[in-house]
Parts: sequence; C-alpha cells; structure tokens
Amino acid sequence: MPKMKSNRGAAKRFRMTASGLIKRSKANKSHILTKKKPKRKRNLRQGTLISEGDHKRMKKLIIPSL
Repeated sequence: MPKMKSNRGAAKRFRMTASGLIKRSKANKSHILTKKKPKRKRNLRQGTLISEGDHKRMKKLIIPSL
C-alpha cells in the first residue's frame, strides 16, 4: 500500500503547535490595506488557533495517518 500523503495546500496554511493545537494566519492582510487602520493591520500579523469544530478535520489533512 502506498504512503498516505498530507494535503499540501493545508500543510502550507496550517502549522501544528507542540501541544497539538493547530495554528493559522489571519485573513484580510493581502491587499486593499490603505483603508484599514494601523491597529487592525498590526493585529492581523499575529496568528491564531483554529476553532474546535474544525480541529479534527484539519488534523486529518495535515497528518493523514492519525
């Protein structure tokens, strides 16, 4: 049987933390930044964790053997 492959699109977008949580970057940071306030743009730089409802599904995409 061939190796199980991780979803490469998901692997590039999400990172696993040491404690097993999944980290993501925030949206709305790529373009049309002139109308956004500096405070909002600063807050968009920081990563955040994915919601509990998506956790099981995203873990399967990143690590298919689990």
